[in-house]
Amino acid sequence: MGPMRLPQTPSDLLDLDLPRGEPWGYAFAQCLLRAPWAWRALRPTPGLMQLIRQDLEALSQELEQRRTAYPLSDLGERPPHPAEEEALAALLARNPEALTRVLQTHGPYPFALYRAFRFSGEVYPRTFRLPREDELIGYEAQLEALKANALRFLSGKPALHILLYGARGTGKSTAAKSLLHLPQARMVEVEPKALAHLENLLERLALVPHRFFLFLDDLSLDPEEEAFHHLKALLEGSLEGPPDNVLLLATSNRRHLVRHQGENPLPGADPSAWDELQDTLALSERFGLVLTFPPFDKTLYLKAVAHHLGRSLTPEEEREALRFALQKGFSGRVARQFALSLL
Repeated sequence: MGPMRLPQTPSDLLDLDLPRGEPWGYAFAQCLLRAPWAWRALRPTPGLMQLIRQDLEALSQELEQRRTAYPLSDLGERPPHPAEEEALAALLARNPEALTRVLQTHGPYPFALYRAFRFSGEVYPRTFRLPREDELIGYEAQLEALKANALRFLSGKPALHILLYGARGTGKSTAAKSLLHLPQARMVEVEPKALAHLENLLERLALVPHRFFLFLDDLSLDPEEEAFHHLKALLEGSLEGPPDNVLLLATSNRRHLVRHQGENPLPGADPSAWDELQDTLALSERFGLVLTFPPFDKTLYLKAVAHHLGRSLTPEEEREALRFALQKGFSGRVARQFALSLL
């Protein structure tokens, strides 16, 4: 375990995502959430509690020195997160038991402070535009089924891995990200190149007291690729399969998630051909909830344009909207793009 990285001067605070309030205290609270022993503190031992107590004694003295040398008022604009408030209270009280409760309740950094993440081999907090809850139209039944399954998962009930399948621009990714409107929802978007490292991610997520949607956007895998087999193992419930607090959420433009589906092998064909077909079918069937997002037609496209504008279209605007879609086709994305051109 390496040493804790503490801010030394006011300039060290400027790159931190600090809340409103006295910045030194919250900066030190964040250091505790990032401490080298933070993950071990989820299952503390007597020796670890001694180490945490020693660190709290030393850190509380250093905090007082910073406050005296560099008195500062607010540097942040957001309200403090409960994890930051509770970690600071544990530091001021020099209470290791209270600090371990903070970590067990909220998780270590970054899970203690954020709800959306990107995994590229390491986990990083991610910010993106959260879709409006009424942003997608024409897919009400799909969105209702998606939300119902998500709520079951978040409430601790059995839920199904989810595949959103359809043409480009129909709103699959928007629908997936809209789940972050649900209280307690958290999402980790996995970069394709990081699929080989899923075991490391799942080991960490299993320890955190939250529920996560593991988001794979625009998924398209070939059975010959190594990443295909990592995902297959994840879905088929191997010894390293997903923990109970993780649900897979994928979008794809291909029903079976492969580039070359091929035809059924003939009787007497090489057994490997049958094995490949079974692998492909097994992977697609592991998504218990498959929701299809069909392409827009002209009527739905014009309805979407009007929805984004918040008003009815004039006859001339309808003609312009149809001309706009000549090259790109009818889709929710094109409807939104045209509406933006009129605003």
